[in-house]
Amino acid sequence: MQNYDPSSAPSAGAFAALFGAFLIPCLIAGIISIIGMWKVYEKAGKPGWAAIIPIYNIIVLLEIVGKPTWWIILYLIPCVNIIFAIWTLNLLSKSFGQSEGFTVGLVLLSFVFYPLLGFGNYQYLGPAGDGGASGFKPFDPSKDYKDPFNTNPPQA
Repeated sequence: MQNYDPSSAPSAGAFAALFGAFLIPCLIAGIISIIGMWKVYEKAGKPGWAAIIPIYNIIVLLEIVGKPTWWIILYLIPCVNIIFAIWTLNLLSKSFGQSEGFTVGLVLLSFVFYPLLGFGNYQYLGPAGDGGASGFKPFDPSKDYKDPFNTNPPQA
């Protein structure tokens, strides 16, 4: 029979210190992300408090990026939600005129890139889901046509 020696067991204080060492930085990063999201929502003309309401914040984010509200159902499907969350963040960065590199930053370092988007000089250009802010403007021959041989416009 073995005797249990309580002095050889790790103390509760060691667990509390280890827990606090991980918990406090995570809470700080989370609060910084929430503040950044709040500012991003306000820049997009939505209420900032919507960033702290679960589920509703995703609905508002889908409105910001120009996607339909029924996409919230896709966020409930395992594995599919990861794809659509990254896609939504890509559309968010496009809505502010940024590239895919900014999307990678939003995915991997959200506690840095959300405040950067919220407090930086980035302007909301409109929903990227409708193609307006993605930088692509379709060619309209009635407005955009320029004759390469004649610099004077034709007289009507």
